[in-house]
Order: sequence, then C-alpha cells, then structure tokens
Amino acid sequence: MSLARLPAVVALGGGHGLAASLTALRRITDRLTAVVTVADDGGSSGRLRDEFDILPPGDLRMALAALCSDDHDGRTWANVLQARFDGNGPLAGHAIGNLLIAGLWQHLGDPVAGLDMVGDLLRTRGRVLPMSSVPLEIEADVLGLDPLEPDELCTLSGQATVAKTRATVESVRLVPDRPPACAEAVQAIRDADAVVLGPGSWFTSVIPHLLVPDLADAILTTRARRVLILNVASAAETDGFSASRHIELLAEHTPELRLDVVIADERFGSADDHLEPFVSSLGGRLVMADVAARDGSATHDPLRLASVLSEVIL
Repeated sequence: MSLARLPAVVALGGGHGLAASLTALRRITDRLTAVVTVADDGGSSGRLRDEFDILPPGDLRMALAALCSDDHDGRTWANVLQARFDGNGPLAGHAIGNLLIAGLWQHLGDPVAGLDMVGDLLRTRGRVLPMSSVPLEIEADVLGLDPLEPDELCTLSGQATVAKTRATVESVRLVPDRPPACAEAVQAIRDADAVVLGPGSWFTSVIPHLLVPDLADAILTTRARRVLILNVASAAETDGFSASRHIELLAEHTPELRLDVVIADERFGSADDHLEPFVSSLGGRLVMADVAARDGSATHDPLRLASVLSEVIL
C-alpha cells in the first residue's frame, strides 16, 4: 500500500494488551481506531462507574495514552493520563485521565464526543471508541472454584472477579446479553482495511468483542483483513492453556468466526502441533515470529510486532 494512503486499521481489545497492539500499529498507520471493552468494574474505573453511572474509563484512557506520539509532548501527556492521585483522600487511586474523561462526559453528555475531545487535546494518532454504548458486566462459567467439588460448574460475575479467579474459565457472556454496539465502532470496522483482535486478557478483553451482536456481525462480514494477535504466553485468565486452546475458545464463542492471519510468538506457538490446523480451520494463515519483549515479561515488543504487522497489513 502506498504512503499516499495508509491503511485504515481497527484494533479491538482492552487494557495492556490493546495498548501493546496500538503502540505497534501507530508506527505503521495514523488511520487507526481503537475499539475498547467497557466491562471493567474494579479500581478507579469501577468507582467512577458506580458513582456516576458511566462507562468505565480506564481501558479507554490506556488506549488514548498508547496513541500519544513519541515526542516530548506526547510522552508527557501519556504520563499525565496514567498518573494517579496518592494519599488517603477520596481521590486516592484515581487516574488523572479517568477523571478528565469522566468530567468531559458529564459536561458533554456524549461518550464519543468526550473521547474525541481528549484525543484532540492529546493529538493522538488515531481515535478511541467504546465497544458498547452502555457499561457491561461479564459473567463466567468456571470449574474448580470449590476444591471439594472440582467438576462442579459455577458462575462468577464481574470483570475484576473473573480476571483474578484461579478457577478454570470455560466460557463467558455479557450482561445485558445483547448490548447495543457503539455505532461509530461498527462503522469503523465496516470501513477498515484491517481489523486486529488481541492480544490481551482472553475472557475479559478479547472474547467480549465477539459477544456484542452488531459488533460481531461487523467483524464477521467486513471486507477488511482479520488479524488475530495471540498472547506471547499463557497467563492469568488462561494460565496453562496452549496457543491452540486460545483459538479454540474464540471458535466456541463465535463458531462463524473466520480469520485471515494469526500472529503467534514462536516460543509460545512452535511447540503446539495443533496450532496451525486450528488456525487453518478458521480460514487463516499462521505467522510465527519472534515478537516477545526481551525483559522476560509476557508482553510484546512493539517494534518487532510493528514489523510483523506491517508485513501482513501493508
């Protein structure tokens, strides 16, 4: 694709995983839209959500910070957004960016307009949108919650609870079960050249996008190239799961899903004999590459990931 027209890319996810993909993607295009989960009910986001009956702003804030430029002003704004109040008062623990977003939503009465205003203020390289126009709750069916009855299927509610459980998550659903999608997010997917899903917390940041009917329909029917970025290791919600099990979980929640490319870190995916057949069963091509960070953390190196993404998107 020529430099005269960089690709329009939509990245879906939440939290640190989405921030990682956005940090990589903004190196290859400025026609970038982040579509963010809105089910967080913990920490500062949970407090603001409960007090003001608003979308949880935390993951949206992280996406905005990730889209700030790498110059001095951009990094300064990113750090300000992420900074938190200390002390023991009522503001303790709140991120400055969360309060800014919540204040603009109260003033404007429009979540999308508020996020666009923050993006303009920060001169972000792209746009940030919520996946739904209403705050959502995650429910999960889990095994092993009660050690005395390890085969009993139990239900957990709340993103923070599901994310921290040591039980084995079998499936997730949203409450309400057919939430309204953000119209601008749906349109962005339909107009995109590429749609990127993942990495991130599989049950609370990745799969939820496929559970919003209009958003899922847009993902399933878009003409864009559908790219999935697998995590670089199994951890937290999917601790002990193989790379192919991550693919299987997507198919279980959305049997109609088809992918064009799946990017897997070679250390995580190379020992999994089922990974390539599972990817092929969804119509995709497996791209194995060294994309893990060098610091030993279970995160992606943004420059290495950007290099691979440029090859499959441009």
